[in-house]
Amino acid sequence: MIRDLVRANRSYRRFQQERRIEEETLRELVDLARMSPSAANLQPLKYIISAASEKNALIFPTLAWAGYLKDWPGPEEGEQPSAYIIVLGDTEISKNVGCDQGIACQSILLGAAEKGIGGCMIGSINRQELRDNLAIPERYEIILVVALGYPKETIELEQANPEGEIRYYRDQSGVHHVPKRSLEEIILSDGSSE
Repeated sequence: MIRDLVRANRSYRRFQQERRIEEETLRELVDLARMSPSAANLQPLKYIISAASEKNALIFPTLAWAGYLKDWPGPEEGEQPSAYIIVLGDTEISKNVGCDQGIACQSILLGAAEKGIGGCMIGSINRQELRDNLAIPERYEIILVVALGYPKETIELEQANPEGEIRYYRDQSGVHHVPKRSLEEIILSDGSSE
């Protein structure tokens, strides 16, 4: 059921690094993105996939993790992603990818959730370092990196408090809590916020 997949699709940041994801699985996930809608059907997105430890080691240090968790630098060795999908915009097709990357990444992550794989869309990237590490040609704009792996953490959705605090946090047991605004708060009945 789609509701279950959406709820299972959380931003996981700690993984069972030793559990490999096959390249064929990454190809299946990119194929879901390929079949997703694209503005004007331009299909300007291209992808680099990585399931090899050596290539993953070139990607991981270019990423920043969990901005709200100020005292956490990111997953330790043994908790790092076991695969990545790098989302690129081909500027020779279009200078602007619009919202295509969001649609494509949601398709990838829902497909991953269906397979029991967790993921995290990361936009905080040292793009020049990643470009240099993987020799990505200049024609490709680095848009996002999707980190993938079998989850090694529990994520709980909860109601945002009355003050509207939406920052995620980890409790003393390491459970990752994600506050969500209520449905009543986000649907405006007459176009106003009152």
